Amino acid sequence: MNFGFVMDNRSCIGCHACSTACKSENQVPLGVHRTWVKAVEAGQYPDVRRSFQVTRCNHCSNPPCVRICPVSAMVQRDDGIVDFDSDACIGCKACMQACPYDAIHIDPETHTAAKCHYCAHRVDVGLEPACVVVCPEHAIIAGDLDDPESEISRTLAKHNVTVRKPEQGTAPKVFYIEGNELSLRPSAAAVPKSFAFADVVDDPHHIGAVGTRTGIPRETKDHDRYPVRVPDPQGLPRSGPLHIGGRMAEHMVQVAYTSRHHVPWHWPIPTYMVTKGIAAGVFGVVALQTLLATAGLMAPVVWSTVAPALGVALVMLFVTLGLLVYDLDRPDRFFYLLVRPQWRSWVARAAWILSGFAFASVGWTAVELAPLWGLDLGLADALRPFFAVLTLPTAVLAAVYTAFLFAQAEGRDLWQSPALPVQVALHATALGLGTLAVFDGSWMPFIVAVLLSVGVTLVADLTVAPPSELARRAARDMTWGRFAMPYWGLGIGLGHVVPLALLGLGEAWGPLAIGCAALGLLGWSWALVMAPQQLSNS
Repeated sequence: MNFGFVMDNRSCIGCHACSTACKSENQVPLGVHRTWVKAVEAGQYPDVRRSFQVTRCNHCSNPPCVRICPVSAMVQRDDGIVDFDSDACIGCKACMQACPYDAIHIDPETHTAAKCHYCAHRVDVGLEPACVVVCPEHAIIAGDLDDPESEISRTLAKHNVTVRKPEQGTAPKVFYIEGNELSLRPSAAAVPKSFAFADVVDDPHHIGAVGTRTGIPRETKDHDRYPVRVPDPQGLPRSGPLHIGGRMAEHMVQVAYTSRHHVPWHWPIPTYMVTKGIAAGVFGVVALQTLLATAGLMAPVVWSTVAPALGVALVMLFVTLGLLVYDLDRPDRFFYLLVRPQWRSWVARAAWILSGFAFASVGWTAVELAPLWGLDLGLADALRPFFAVLTLPTAVLAAVYTAFLFAQAEGRDLWQSPALPVQVALHATALGLGTLAVFDGSWMPFIVAVLLSVGVTLVADLTVAPPSELARRAARDMTWGRFAMPYWGLGIGLGHVVPLALLGLGEAWGPLAIGCAALGLLGWSWALVMAPQQLSNS
């Protein structure tokens, strides 16, 4: 069996009976939706048309939410239904970032991920989903796509249908008869201040599709930057910029009603990218130096100057672990990452990478500091190469895994940049070399790393072609739009230019230079993490 939906837009009257039935059947709390009706208005007075689109989880044949879930809370059943297990969910919100359709939310009562699950409890006893039963126009058809005699298969055989974002490769199984591009494509219509029968409220965890927390367009020029293609009232295609915000629209295109857009990840993620970079950078550099010294390729490491840097790195590592647990909506279940990992997920892999890195770095630090505690057993020299071999790969993986985790978040196209692993590796290296230089005074390697970092960052962010329209919009917002200040002022200016200028004044300015570099990386990480999350996928 292979269950799917057909939405007949010819028949849908926008009554919201399906979304109401879904809330009642599944006890969905206020403020979130498993099914909602998106309404878009287009045209020029008096020829204005409102189109409706029933929007929900697409129960993809190739579901990215299932791959990224670290604890198998998102599962694809044998009958094709993508279901969820709230008893397993840790609230990491990775599935929300992976979904290209904004179909997943965090339940405000259980603090776990939830979405349309095809009313699996009804299907299992031979009943249709509640939305199908309640629809007064039979505009929602559910059934087995593998059964050629089923109503859904016969309907698909008779009609040309469209799906949302086919380019994502998820093979969605919610098909639309006469699907309207203005509804199917998230960026085609602006989100106004007020909906047809609801206002967009100020909430730090929700954001309007055009970027402000209230959903109000900042300025008309923002929409002029993103021209949309709209049909004219006579059905002839016509291209032109969208003008709203108090001026007469040449051809009005705006959302009349939709679900609010969620922003899953906030300040803990950019912050942990900095703290993790310091920890991985310091231990990675020291491990490499130790192995080179053991091989006779460089002078022995002076441990009296290295030990304080290891202490700083260890503190940053524990701060990193604390931030990651804090960011979970169910922090009480963080240990699920270790006891029930789903190994395709980079979130689960990251938990084990950080655990291995913590084991190696804590053990190494304990051996090095043992003489200070009166426990000098003469083991430091013997165990140092062993811990270096153990620490180096875990430090490298700890530095770069974020890039692969972001790449698995297929709902945020900006994060698919092939240069991201190199960028985060260089950032960690620079932070590690800078932290070590504070104690041993060797600033030249730090300067070289900063120069490489700024070069790669600018080339990657400004010249690599984003893979999609939403990625292009997010990239523009990150570098020239609403996040230009943290990107240029902090990421490039404070993070790269200022440290080089300070070290040009003398090595005495070194500690301040590394502090500026860390704050600058925080600004760049903030722009990278937040920019694509501002754009709605539905």
